[in-house]
Amino acid sequence: MENITSILTIVQVLLSISLIALILMQHGKGADAGAAFGSGASASVFGARGSGNFLSKTTGILATLFFIVCLSLAYVTSNRQVPDSIMQSVTTIETEQAMPVVTESTDLPPAGGTTDAATESDLPPAN
Repeated sequence: MENITSILTIVQVLLSISLIALILMQHGKGADAGAAFGSGASASVFGARGSGNFLSKTTGILATLFFIVCLSLAYVTSNRQVPDSIMQSVTTIETEQAMPVVTESTDLPPAGGTTDAATESDLPPAN
């Protein structure tokens, strides 16, 4: 599911960049008056009338694809199975993988201090 989301996001970015470029290449309605006086629009790559048709159709197709990818991305992300809380997403550690407890003998008395320190100590008794 993550792969589909990544692919759709990449396609979304590419389509948006293409749409921006195509829209910026088109000339507005007011540019026709300038073309009549030799402003250079008739010497364009697509011709005087061909650029509007070609760019308009391409922009329409890319806009349709953009909306389809938007809806697909929204559908995929809304139907994602997510846990209710963050604690449900954490995997439990099995008891078999836990490290064994190592007990070592020490010369320190127990934490309670209930035993006689003179009998269990390696130190000579104090005078």
